[in-house]
Amino acid sequence: MSCVAIIPARGGSERIPRKNLKPFDGVPMIVRSIRTALASNLFDKVIVSTDDEEIAELARAHGAQVPFMRPAALADDFTGTAAVIVHALQQLPAFDYACCVYATAPLLQARYLHQGLELLERHPDKSFAFSVAGFGFPVQRALTLDEQGALTSLYPEFREVRSQDLPEAFQDAGQFYWGRSEAWLRGDVLFSPASLPVILPRHLVQDIDTLEDWKRAEYLYAALKASGELQ
Repeated sequence: MSCVAIIPARGGSERIPRKNLKPFDGVPMIVRSIRTALASNLFDKVIVSTDDEEIAELARAHGAQVPFMRPAALADDFTGTAAVIVHALQQLPAFDYACCVYATAPLLQARYLHQGLELLERHPDKSFAFSVAGFGFPVQRALTLDEQGALTSLYPEFREVRSQDLPEAFQDAGQFYWGRSEAWLRGDVLFSPASLPVILPRHLVQDIDTLEDWKRAEYLYAALKASGELQ
């Protein structure tokens, strides 16, 4: 069995400039993902897919490989993750499994990467296994604003249903996506019954798209580090 980790890390980032290179607790953000992938001992290769020479140089310095540069057509704001993974797999020798590891996942833990691979191995009929977390409150009771700026139910049909009677919903945790290489290349749909969940505790999950997200991730990381849950 062969496995490759692919870390997408383009140079451009509008909301947090140079996000992948920005220091997080003193370490460039992407380096944290590289270190976790390497320390898991799951991968034959840890690859960084980037269009940016500075990111490529940093990745190589910390043990990742950058055997190709990503073309500009796959490095804009509109290119999806799956297209980047497919491109990477087309440049590499064949692997049985490919795991997309996000460059901005400072709370990632190797034990959950192991869980994802184990899930796929136990379920040969499935294509993917990726990190999810439960919402803190039932999404069916979500509120939105109407045209006048007043609150209204996003799902009025659930307005009177007790929260404990509603099914739990999950969000993409934005840390990693294990997949069979053939499933990536075939274009199987990630958010579908072809996927299995690696359920993370909510305190280990923080998507990082804005400066507010970044600050919250720093608070979580500091607390987890102080408690010994993260090294």
